[in-house]
Amino acid sequence: MLIFDMDGTLIDSNGIWRNVDETFLARRGIPYTHEYYEGVAHTAFSKAAIFTKEFCHLEESLEEIKAEWLELAGDMYATSVPVKPGVVEYLKKCMAAGERMVLLTSSVPVHCRTAMTHLNLLPYFERLLISEELGLDKREPEIYHKAAQIMGVKESDCTVFDDSIASCRAAKAAGMRVVGVFDAFFHGSWEEMQAVCDRTIRGFEELI
Repeated sequence: MLIFDMDGTLIDSNGIWRNVDETFLARRGIPYTHEYYEGVAHTAFSKAAIFTKEFCHLEESLEEIKAEWLELAGDMYATSVPVKPGVVEYLKKCMAAGERMVLLTSSVPVHCRTAMTHLNLLPYFERLLISEELGLDKREPEIYHKAAQIMGVKESDCTVFDDSIASCRAAKAAGMRVVGVFDAFFHGSWEEMQAVCDRTIRGFEELI
């Protein structure tokens, strides 16, 4: 079973959320810091809102915070987010080889389905697993155990593709093989990614 992350792995979308975060914080006179990034990156939407409210001591409700984020992200998932180079070719290769494939993402559910539909990626995947809907965090091994359970496979029979070092560590802890995918927005963790993962790639062209 091949398990793919979406943002930063299959599609080039991490810049959207960096811009959203920076704009959201700037409106409140709060600097964008690495500590804040660590608290919200690759985290389920609702959990990111909880962290933001507590970390920034905001009076806004969680629903108001999430609504502002959605407003800032706009319709970019339906219009301007591209597939990363080599992704479609690799997915075609895997499908032709009879590989089972699922998506496991911490993206906003509506954005996930919008992007996967708009970019014609849905046909390659047996199922979309979204952390927000599972109530679990991709930075914890439990979500990978849950994914294996849902799909009826052993963790040792799964290979995870992800650009987040936290997610890669969690997948390894769950007993899965992990391929770390380079993304320029998180280049600072590349050396750690190479140490943690079974394999690292700078692009899917390497696997074709």
